[in-house]
Amino acid sequence: MAPMTREQSPNGIPGDDVADYYARRAAADVGLIITEGTTVDRDGASSDPNIPNFHTEAALAGWKNVVEKVHAENGKIAPQLWHMGMMRKPGTGPNPNAPSDSPSGLTHTGKQVLPEPSEEDVADMISAYAKAAGEAAKLGFDCVEIHGAHGYLIDQFFWDGMNQRSDKYGGSLENRARFGADIIREIRKEIGPDMPIILRWSQWKQQDYKVKLADTPEKLESFLAVFVDAGVDILHCSMRRFWTPEFEGSDLNLAGWAKKLTGLPTIAVGSVGLSVDFISTLVKQEQSATQSLDELEDRMDKGEFDLVAVGRALLQDPLWAQKVKQGRMDELMDYDPAARSVYY
Repeated sequence: MAPMTREQSPNGIPGDDVADYYARRAAADVGLIITEGTTVDRDGASSDPNIPNFHTEAALAGWKNVVEKVHAENGKIAPQLWHMGMMRKPGTGPNPNAPSDSPSGLTHTGKQVLPEPSEEDVADMISAYAKAAGEAAKLGFDCVEIHGAHGYLIDQFFWDGMNQRSDKYGGSLENRARFGADIIREIRKEIGPDMPIILRWSQWKQQDYKVKLADTPEKLESFLAVFVDAGVDILHCSMRRFWTPEFEGSDLNLAGWAKKLTGLPTIAVGSVGLSVDFISTLVKQEQSATQSLDELEDRMDKGEFDLVAVGRALLQDPLWAQKVKQGRMDELMDYDPAARSVYY
């Protein structure tokens, strides 16, 4: 199950309803659940007090309840550790007076709105992710995912449009990737050698759907090597449409290229089982018809990627994976974004 923000945790605390929401999917044959984004301990990490956090005592108790209920259904679960960075609007979230974090204090248009953080500030951002991962290990989570995609904080460090630093975290693409790599290294110190670390990343950004961090396989290999060297275990490759080739001259999608270039297991995600990408449903409120899974199965049979993350289809229907497993394809539902409030 792919991570999907729901904003259903008042004061940042996931309640019994959140635990039951995940447990229903674990009970219906979802192999691994990656939670909605849950924010690390930086005052400017969140834009909404109803987004769960992963650092207050009450929130961690709530997450322990989530883990126990998912495990009671024989499910596996990972928290997605998240920081919005400059995607958070000033004056929002549980700490509205806090500044937003960023690599350089720049908006995606290049406007300087905050001072560039010091190296000490950056070190504290890294530490916030590591501490959260350490709490995840204590609570009994099975693995941990770092949200390094979609134009949020970690991805802002990757992106030269927002990262104009002149220290070790700026300059070349490999240097800009170092922020994510250092988070992986510090997390490993906190969780020990056996708990898997997943990095979710993307080429596209919410601020610019067409941007690419790496426009050739060679550049992509150099970028991903930074995380391989840091000890990441799985690459979760976020695509708007999983069937879209990443580079000309090959049918491989982004997850396929990541696996080919690194040898690591990869997760493919993007409009699985649906005809319309999630940006269109989120922004334009377009309905999305169900779509055959034949191409997805074909790509998996070829070994293009190892795992598939399902988002909106599982958000709407907790029985989706079970229906697919049992061949009940005629019972799959079109996705209706207008019905979001009734998802359970």
